[in-house]
Amino acid sequence: MSAVLAAAPPAVEGGPRGGGRAVLALARFEARRLLLSVPVVIAFAMYVAWIVWRARSSQDGYPALQDVDRATQSMPMLVGLAVLLSANFAVLRSARHGTEDHFAVLVLAPWHRTLAHALSVVPAVLLTAVCVAGQFAWEAVKPGAIGHGSPAELLVGPLTVLLSGALGVLLARVAPSALAAPLTLVLLLFTLVLGTAPGGSSGLSWLAPVVAGTSSDTLPSDLLGRPAAGHALYLAGAGLCAAFLAVLVAGARNLAVRAGVVLTLALAVTGGVAQAGGAAPSPELTAARERASVRPELTCAEHGRSSYCAFPEWGPRTGTWAAVVDRVQSLAGGAAHGRRLVVRQRIDARYGLEGDAAIPALTDAHQVTVGTAWGGNRVPEFSSAVAAVLVAGTEAAAGEICDGRMVTVMWLSLSWQDDPVNALRRVRVDDSVKGSAVVLSPTDPLSMTEGQTDVVRRLLEDPPAGVGERVKAHWDELASPGVTTARAAELLGVAGPEKADSCE
Repeated sequence: MSAVLAAAPPAVEGGPRGGGRAVLALARFEARRLLLSVPVVIAFAMYVAWIVWRARSSQDGYPALQDVDRATQSMPMLVGLAVLLSANFAVLRSARHGTEDHFAVLVLAPWHRTLAHALSVVPAVLLTAVCVAGQFAWEAVKPGAIGHGSPAELLVGPLTVLLSGALGVLLARVAPSALAAPLTLVLLLFTLVLGTAPGGSSGLSWLAPVVAGTSSDTLPSDLLGRPAAGHALYLAGAGLCAAFLAVLVAGARNLAVRAGVVLTLALAVTGGVAQAGGAAPSPELTAARERASVRPELTCAEHGRSSYCAFPEWGPRTGTWAAVVDRVQSLAGGAAHGRRLVVRQRIDARYGLEGDAAIPALTDAHQVTVGTAWGGNRVPEFSSAVAAVLVAGTEAAAGEICDGRMVTVMWLSLSWQDDPVNALRRVRVDDSVKGSAVVLSPTDPLSMTEGQTDVVRRLLEDPPAGVGERVKAHWDELASPGVTTARAAELLGVAGPEKADSCE
């Protein structure tokens, strides 16, 4: 047996390696694999499930869109972590399988392949943007929605995924180890998700992808004071810079890549400076918050016999407040039945989103406070405030009720609602329907004794026939200071309390 040795054919010069079409083809292939990877599929499934679960009942069906836009930012961090891990593993795939040497015969240089991996993140970014838009649109079309969302705030979720994916590609080129990405994920979980990152409104806190600003009260859009535009610019610049750096580290030496690194770095620095400068409230914003808290410029509307004054964004909601006032007032007797009320929307915005200050009760007669949140527990809280003013005359006087008038107040507030006993539970701090408790209100809370609770519960659980007529017939006595709970129960036709009134 013999072998014939033949000379190798001359090498064929194929021209410059790479090409836009080849890079895009590889990017499409890697994007498909990225979207179908187990971590990304699980992350998006959890994201969609969270949107459906949250949007069905968020803010009790009365969302403020200036809060909704920030609510779209947290879950994309989970998607971003999954994309970081999957993109990193995709870049290292050839090293894990020992096929890196085979790529030397392909038309794509290492930096071309790195560029393709960076581009493969884009579909995940776009899919995140679709989820963000869907969540926001779901809230915006609800009949009770008010306010205005910020496009810059809505961009944070997709840009977080862009930054995460670019960091995964960069990490694979800087530290080509299978352990680098998991260790990075652990570090990010501790610093971002578990709350060990710098907090507050300092400029340093805005270096994190998501800066959640939460408040017990919704503020008007122009009082938020968040440097959202600067933050979006910072995230965009950081994500693009990480992608260009990954391509540069992979061996690209052309002018376009170098210029891309410089320009995107400048973009990130510009955004970082802008967001750091806007983290602290400006003197103009501080003055505007002070005015909104002390001397608010409200827009008033007439509904029926009463006037409703609200911040401009809440104007569409005055009709909803009027419906509650009408239901409560229709049950009252005497002069209270036809009394003109002034409902004023009030907030304390002096401390921004981090504030949680109580609103003092109004001392002017026949004026009722309403907050910026609505739905759920806020409805019985507001109706209790309306009933208390109808009985006591002012919010300040209502906070001092410690006699049988509390029975009248709570019956006016709750008897007309769909589930009065459940409304009683929800309006009390301890969620109880027995014993003494504090009753929530937009301003100073009210208080119920054990005996008053027993009488109110009997009125709501099994109301005697004609209780509404009894309230109107005996209104003067039921609304008189000093009336006992036992006497109120007698007038309304239910058993009296076992214990005497005591607010101690």
